[in-house]
Amino acid sequence: MEDTWVLRGVAPLGGDPTDVLVADGRIAALGADVATRDATVVDGHGLVALPGLVDLHTHLREPGREDAETVATGTLAAALGGYTAVHAMANTSPTADTAGVVEQVWRLGHDAGWCDVHPVGAVSVGLAGTQLAELAAMAHSAARVRVFSDDGQCVHDPVLMRRALEYVKSFDGVVAQHAQEPRLTAGAQMHEGIVSAQVGLAGWPAVAEEAIIARDVLLAEHVGSRLHVLHVSTAGSVDLIRWAKSRGIAVTAEATPHHLMLTDELARTYDPLYKVNPPLRTAEDAEALREGLADGTIDTVGTDHAPHTREDKDCEWAAGAFGMLGLETALAVVQTLMVDTGRMTWADVARVMSFAPARIGRIDDGPMAQGRPLAVGEPANLVLVDPAARWTVEPERLASLSRNTPYGGIELSGRVVATFLRGRPTVLDGRPVAREGATR
Repeated sequence: MEDTWVLRGVAPLGGDPTDVLVADGRIAALGADVATRDATVVDGHGLVALPGLVDLHTHLREPGREDAETVATGTLAAALGGYTAVHAMANTSPTADTAGVVEQVWRLGHDAGWCDVHPVGAVSVGLAGTQLAELAAMAHSAARVRVFSDDGQCVHDPVLMRRALEYVKSFDGVVAQHAQEPRLTAGAQMHEGIVSAQVGLAGWPAVAEEAIIARDVLLAEHVGSRLHVLHVSTAGSVDLIRWAKSRGIAVTAEATPHHLMLTDELARTYDPLYKVNPPLRTAEDAEALREGLADGTIDTVGTDHAPHTREDKDCEWAAGAFGMLGLETALAVVQTLMVDTGRMTWADVARVMSFAPARIGRIDDGPMAQGRPLAVGEPANLVLVDPAARWTVEPERLASLSRNTPYGGIELSGRVVATFLRGRPTVLDGRPVAREGATR
């Protein structure tokens, strides 16, 4: 049968090799020499099996900026990167601040068929930070929104942030904050430090992020609500989150691949490929993020996949847009930095790139559940990775409509070989497999 597969000799979470039988969208059996007469066999010897990856932080640009990315192209990039679910940020045009817009994005994802798309609803109308958006309407829509964020803008008004944290409690939602005090970052172009002084670019101080995090963890504690901190970038932020967790505050946090790997030294090139918000920080900050990810202070790796057209990046630094691609390279960056160095195991990778983001986004239960264990009866959302592969990132070969990757020419470890979405392959032999009747 077409929907029955045997993944022969794969290593679940990097453990002992075994066979995995996938049938009717679920994991039907695990064990040596699983056999079925009608199955398609995939030779998985040497491959690591992980639960399908989940991203809490993806910009798909549609509606409004289909010249940079569409839901179809962005989710294709996600599938090639091993993702079976992504959360699409609200800074589209129109803003995803109503039930109608989030349902449109959700349906576009369903029609494309590459991975599940869970829209993130805006906290404020138009991301303006003055009036709460229709949070309940989005939560009760067909899209079942549970994550709310003005990402790209900080919810800087403490009263509005408090009201949002209070409001989402009624449907077990979470507010995902872009921590940036705008009055401390007006005109900022890069991290404030030695490099910014030497290259003459206006600095974005670490305290602008840390001050908002400190305020918001206290607000979350006060109202008893859930807070998620997006793209943590400084050592001080890691310390604050570690402190908040020690107090029992319901805070989670993410680090991006680029903040884990890259530093503000790249700004010396004046190439806007390296311009991102929050900015690339120092080597000491990157090391603190890696340590925080390894010890559990940082819960997830979020890509902050932010596609931009050539016109928005092929220009002088000051005019360049903030943002970098991330979906197709995230897993390889994590393997290169964390697994190959012995700082994390493959089970840890599953925790920070599948289990935790699915739990935070409340998509780890029900018939469409993501981030579930590799166990009999669970949905067959799987990614097979060749950990021995080495590859050099070539921007022109990426699936995204945009090419603004900061990793061009960099050699990374680990390559996605196959991705399965509820038992259906979206990627085989590293190439996309379109669903019959799906849009592309």
